[in-house]
Amino acid sequence: MKFMITLDRDEDGVWIAECPSIPGCFSQGATQEEAEANVREAIMGCLEVRAEQGLPITVETRSVEIPLAV
Repeated sequence: MKFMITLDRDEDGVWIAECPSIPGCFSQGATQEEAEANVREAIMGCLEVRAEQGLPITVETRSVEIPLAV
């Protein structure tokens, strides 16, 4: 399976990785690579828990660009 993740750097310089299609699935790391490795583990754990609880594996997500006039 393949999952899309988002990577954002917070104000302290920590990288936050999130998998939007799995509610509550996120992790962090000091580098992008570390955050990606950590969220990979988080995804595996979240999928396992969701399966055990009989929840849908993922939820539908979409990326949409919204133009703003500033």
